Amino acid sequence: MPNIYCVEDDKNIRELIVYALKNMDFNAIGFENAEQLYSAIDKSMPDLILLDIMLPGEDGLDILRQLKSQSTTEYIPVIMITAKTSEYDKVIGLDMGADDYITKPFGVMELISRVKALLRRVNRDKSTNIISLNNIILDYDKRLVTVDDSPIQLTYKEFELLYYLLKNQNIVLSRDNILNAIWGFDFEGETRTVDVHIGVLRQKLGESGQLIQTIRNVGYKIGEIL
Repeated sequence: MPNIYCVEDDKNIRELIVYALKNMDFNAIGFENAEQLYSAIDKSMPDLILLDIMLPGEDGLDILRQLKSQSTTEYIPVIMITAKTSEYDKVIGLDMGADDYITKPFGVMELISRVKALLRRVNRDKSTNIISLNNIILDYDKRLVTVDDSPIQLTYKEFELLYYLLKNQNIVLSRDNILNAIWGFDFEGETRTVDVHIGVLRQKLGESGQLIQTIRNVGYKIGEIL
């Protein structure tokens, strides 16, 4: 039975979410603030966190930043819950490592569906944990990328993007396919999000960045340059 922590300062919303999750056989616990969450994590690690952005004191983005900065918590899946609807706010959360977001007001069944989908995605079989191409080596389990044996610092989304490209070497991937695979089918941003991340990824890979090739009017692929 997956353990799900919900951080939401609105008591009515928090209790509704916890009640709905428990009815779907999840072990759900609600918290009002960051302090309560951290205390619970010290005792038991959750399988997923539902995290409101607008919280008193340490807000959701600060909590997310803290979670992703610690080796013990950086891989906990996080769904952001927010009343903010601008693409900018959503992109910030996703780029900081959030796996999904849901905007208030939302339906309980939509929330349950997103929780189940994310848990399925997280638990998917990663049978190929080390992938290489020329001088690029990606170790998924260690979240490590090296170029010529030197480690490259990537954000969560940059790492996932490179992993997706390397899993599909020499396959042309459309921008929409990449957007859906990395940011999720419900992401409302534009395909330019993909272009921006590809550009940054190329820079960080140095000369090896040229292995990521632009396919005009379609998308990208990674592979040997003919």
